[in-house]
Amino acid sequence: MQAALLVKYKYVILFNMDGKPRTTMRSDCPVNFAVEAFGDKWSLIIMRDVLFWGKRTYGDLLNRDEGISTNILAARLDHLVDQGMIRRRPDPKDRRKETFEATDRGIDLIPIIVEMVAWSAKQPGWHALGPKGLPGQMRLIRRAVNTKNKYPTIEKFKEKVRSGGFIFEDFAEGK
Repeated sequence: MQAALLVKYKYVILFNMDGKPRTTMRSDCPVNFAVEAFGDKWSLIIMRDVLFWGKRTYGDLLNRDEGISTNILAARLDHLVDQGMIRRRPDPKDRRKETFEATDRGIDLIPIIVEMVAWSAKQPGWHALGPKGLPGQMRLIRRAVNTKNKYPTIEKFKEKVRSGGFIFEDFAEGK
């Protein structure tokens, strides 16, 4: 079931993916709605890792440079599943484990994350992808950030993720 938003008069009700109502939002502001849907910095970092870096398992998401704790990761994964940003799937290699993949709703965060990269690139003291960024990755992000019409590049990113890949797939280790 898709997450739904019912607006009646001045009241807003959010529904979880299972159709059960959840608490109302703090305001009618669309920015607040977005923040409540994808949440805090950890949720955005998780979405970045799934969309851009192809991280699919709990262990992959845990072992990142930002150092997220296990309890925070578990809570944020649950939140992102509840909000319809990612879905859990049994790991095809080991049915005892789960993998995570972006939903269409989560894939729609790609342009937001690209714009966050563009904003960061304008700030003093920031450099693209840090020391681990490969030249190809940096070129790809610069192309997405510096072009006046980002839409075609972002649509290519979205299609790559929809087809089971990830944005930096062409630059993954071993390729």
